[in-house]
Amino acid sequence: MAAPTSTTARSPKASATKTAAPKTAKSKPRQSDVAAPMIDPDHRRALIAEQAYLIAERRNFGPGNEVEDWLNAENAVDTALTLGVTPR
Repeated sequence: MAAPTSTTARSPKASATKTAAPKTAKSKPRQSDVAAPMIDPDHRRALIAEQAYLIAERRNFGPGNEVEDWLNAENAVDTALTLGVTPR
């Protein structure tokens, strides 16, 4: 009589290796990740121009900060539009 051979079958769980997903820091969604409502580009530009004017007025229209004023106004208007607030 032949000796019984022992075969060991591996279960799928035993042969599967666990790989941990890399941990990512949870952060606030960037403004570009949030869907902004559709707005007419001309209306958006007018809102930004008004906001930039008000920013410049607050600093007494000192020269040399026009681009910074515009970028700050864009940020304020886009944030307000994303939050559903009427920009002022």
